[in-house]
Amino acid sequence: MAAQQSSDESIIGILSEYMVESRTAPVPADVALKTKHHILDTIGAMVSGTTLEPGRLAIKYAEMQGGTPQAQVVGSSLITNAVSAALANGILAHADETDDSHAPSGTHPGCAVVPAALAMGEKNDCSGETLLKSVVLGYDVGSRVMRALRPKDPFEGDRGRGFASHAMGGVFGAAAAASGCTDLNPVQIRHLLSYTSQQASGITSWQTDVDHIEKAFDFAGMPARSGVTSATMVEAGFTGVWDVFEGFNNLFDSYTVNHDRAALLNELGSRYEVMLTNIKRYCVGSPIQAPVDALLNIMREHGVGPDDFEHMVAVTANGENRLTGAEQSMPDINMRYLLAVSLLDGDLTFEAGHDVQRMNDPKVVEITSRIEVRADPSLVTPESPRQGVIEFTTKDGREFRDHVVVVRGAMESPLTSDEVEAKERDLLTGVLGQERTDQLIAAIWDLESLKSVRDLRPLLSL
Repeated sequence: MAAQQSSDESIIGILSEYMVESRTAPVPADVALKTKHHILDTIGAMVSGTTLEPGRLAIKYAEMQGGTPQAQVVGSSLITNAVSAALANGILAHADETDDSHAPSGTHPGCAVVPAALAMGEKNDCSGETLLKSVVLGYDVGSRVMRALRPKDPFEGDRGRGFASHAMGGVFGAAAAASGCTDLNPVQIRHLLSYTSQQASGITSWQTDVDHIEKAFDFAGMPARSGVTSATMVEAGFTGVWDVFEGFNNLFDSYTVNHDRAALLNELGSRYEVMLTNIKRYCVGSPIQAPVDALLNIMREHGVGPDDFEHMVAVTANGENRLTGAEQSMPDINMRYLLAVSLLDGDLTFEAGHDVQRMNDPKVVEITSRIEVRADPSLVTPESPRQGVIEFTTKDGREFRDHVVVVRGAMESPLTSDEVEAKERDLLTGVLGQERTDQLIAAIWDLESLKSVRDLRPLLSL
């Protein structure tokens, strides 16, 4: 093995060298700012997740495990081992539909990457700058693995066969982020990627989870846990397979014959995947973002509201399905419910999007009965895969139509820092209070000055 420690031109060799060098390489200013947006957005998802059942179960589970005090479980006073903390914080981050998404790879990177980076950053007493660079790396590696595994269609597995992109991309993103908070050398990074490949798993049965509990594990808790497991095992001295990307029975050949493993290196170091990642404007399922935006646009532009409403047609690429249909018992992914409360409230808040009892409110039910949902596959384009249309008819016969091609917060129309902060304040203040929310947001905006990730603990404990 010693003879193999020099650099080579294999894919895994180049990637491993890059992952080590990323710890000291400068991050462009725009990339650093966008990364802070996503760190803050993911923390907002974690904190708000403490109020939901998946989050409560995650904290309960972590408390039951015990462990060496290395990293904090957000929303508690528990300091446990890094693996358990990553698991719990991942589930908190995807306790509902608040976290970010990366359409080109079909992944939700933040909910796996940020918990892994936080856990290892706390364990190894890393600086805020190290945390930031680790998160950048996690987005880059996790997204590229999925791009390489599914070069034509990242959502192929959603149609009934194959592995889940969210879990597969997440575990490599988490492992890469965790490695950024270590001093592992390129040889050890190869081993880390091998252990990560062995743990890469997940199938799309999550689509039938009516409680969003297993989904939180599949998308976030499992990959965050497994990525930190890879890092801590190799830190402890575990060795592994030399080339799990191109060698004997490697990752890519084992999972698909249609891969493009060279895509792992495409524009590495110049194309930062965090810049291509969406932040949800509303804390609801991704396919529902554009229809809600279109309805609120009509209401603002034409001054109409619930008293004017007669009928509405919502058009998305897939219409209604088991993820967004009227039978959905979860309010944050029931399209008709979310359109109804948006009409009634003139906005869509986190509280309204998670109000199970309100789904049975007679006013809401009556409005949903007058909402028609249609499918139009042409609304999916490579440039804008999450389009939506609302056709709004008033009682006096006026008709309004709004077509949202790019929802605000998508990579083509990113939120400003002020817009991100406004979203996160709505999620954080009710749990942390105003003072700690102010302190936490200030700390993330000035992350490069943070001496230790552990300094965030008082701001995130309850």
